[in-house]
Amino acid sequence: MEVLVASAIGIMTAAGLYLVMRLRTFPVILGISLLTYAVNVFLFASGRLTIGAPPILTDAEVYSDPLPQALVLTAIVISFGMTAVVVMIALGSYLGSNDDRVNDPQPVDEEDVT
Repeated sequence: MEVLVASAIGIMTAAGLYLVMRLRTFPVILGISLLTYAVNVFLFASGRLTIGAPPILTDAEVYSDPLPQALVLTAIVISFGMTAVVVMIALGSYLGSNDDRVNDPQPVDEEDVT
C-alpha cells in the first residue's frame, strides 16, 4: 500500500513539474493543480495509512491521526484560492494580448548582431 501511494505521489509530482514548465498558461494551471494534489496525498499519508481505524475519540488501540486530515483540509482551501488567483491572472493576460503564450526573451547571439 505504501509503495502504491508513494508511486502515485511521485508520478503526480513529475507530471505537475512537467506541466508547470510549459510555455502556455493552461498547462501551468493544470501542473499547479497536480502538484497540490500530490502534496495533499503526501500530507494525508503522513498520518499512517490505516484502513477502517476509528477516530482518536474512541478507546481503540489503533486510531487514525486527525492532524494530517486537518492539514489537508487547510491545504485544499489554500490551493483553491491560489488556483483562482492564477486563473484570473492568466485570463487577464489572455484578454490583454489575445494569446496565452509566455514570452521569454530569446538570447541574442553576438554573431547575429553583426
